Amino acid sequence: MKKSQIYLSLLLATLLLAGCSRSGKMPGGIADFVDEVRLKTTPVKNQGRSSLCWIYAMLATIESEHIGLGDSVNLSIDFLARKYLEYQACQSYLSHGSQGIDLRGMGSTALRLLSLYGAMPYDSYHARKGVNYNVLCRKLRQLSATTHDFGDFRRGMGDMLDQEIDYQPHMVFMLGAQYSPLEFGHSVCREGEYVALTSFLHHPFGESFVLETPDNKMYDTYLNLPIDDLMGYMEKALRSGHAVCWEGDTSEEGFSFAKGIARLDNERTPCTQEERQSAFDHIQTTDDHTMALVGIAHDREGNKYFIAKNSWGTDNPYRGFMYLSFNYVRKKTIAAFMSREVLR
Repeated sequence: MKKSQIYLSLLLATLLLAGCSRSGKMPGGIADFVDEVRLKTTPVKNQGRSSLCWIYAMLATIESEHIGLGDSVNLSIDFLARKYLEYQACQSYLSHGSQGIDLRGMGSTALRLLSLYGAMPYDSYHARKGVNYNVLCRKLRQLSATTHDFGDFRRGMGDMLDQEIDYQPHMVFMLGAQYSPLEFGHSVCREGEYVALTSFLHHPFGESFVLETPDNKMYDTYLNLPIDDLMGYMEKALRSGHAVCWEGDTSEEGFSFAKGIARLDNERTPCTQEERQSAFDHIQTTDDHTMALVGIAHDREGNKYFIAKNSWGTDNPYRGFMYLSFNYVRKKTIAAFMSREVLR
């Protein structure tokens, strides 16, 4: 046998052995991880340059919840984005421009929109061509400023959204049944099905308060819990088959989508409640990004990580997913949304 053939045989054998030894691990990145829990998800999506991560993450959480129940559903981002723009544009017109039109929001905003307007499957409504939502916001602001009749404004807004996104169907057809968007939305997410949780010292624990973040546009309330309880509920949710919508800070140097990992410089010492509060008070922990937590893993040293489904495409070592250390999540969480069943 020639040397080249021997080398090729050894290489193939090595690859086969490596494939068996890495069972349960994800390739690439700085560290190897063993997945302890990994919920099923819909395909990873890409929000592009928009600030709609909160819709992507909340809908991804709902989708995984349904997949776990054996009911596969892929929901339309563009439907909720359109409804949010319609809502803001009308508010801007009626307030004579004092209220802005942008794409910022929170997981609770997505739940509020779903409750008010319903939902649609992705196949029923999605942008057929690339839509630049940032440009669309500017066009709506200009339309609001140059139109002097509310009826004309609403018609012009509808025409603009039809052209920029797509024409919106009036009904949803699925499995031989017909639904209005509101009926369909309430079938995939019941009123009060998800609870919004946070953990800060400037409000009493055990009580709900309006979370003071710029993106809480609809003044939604959050139940305030000690960070130990919040971390426990997030882990409990995932281990019992419930995805979690996570909202937090991604400005730390240890957060790297390119590497697929987020962790703090000091991973040995768990972050305290007081350290969390100090980072929030000094605007070092801000409401930057939202992702769906869909699993739990550990590294070679036994350190635990949450597996997050991001919405920045699949161009990283974990095909669009990320591994967030427990300590990173402990310090940098702004809010979490999970099934109310977890708290029972």
